[in-house]
Amino acid sequence: MAADGGLSTAASPSITMEEQKLEITKQMRSLEVAIAELNHLSSTRAVFQKNGNLFFRTTVQKATTSEQKKLDAARAKLESLNS
Repeated sequence: MAADGGLSTAASPSITMEEQKLEITKQMRSLEVAIAELNHLSSTRAVFQKNGNLFFRTTVQKATTSEQKKLDAARAKLESLNS
């Protein structure tokens, strides 16, 4: 995962298609774990979410939504590589 928590599998001549798929799969698993962890927190608890090099205080719901969007983007990218 990139330092900013986003997807960083830019096409590079040294990275094969299979390596890109593996990297995206790892990112997806990491995001799934993050979502599961967030789902087990109280909805009133404040959490910190990394944005760039900074952490910002947010709600569990907003953090979960953000992580879910990242997961959806990773799934779409993996699907596009598979087709």
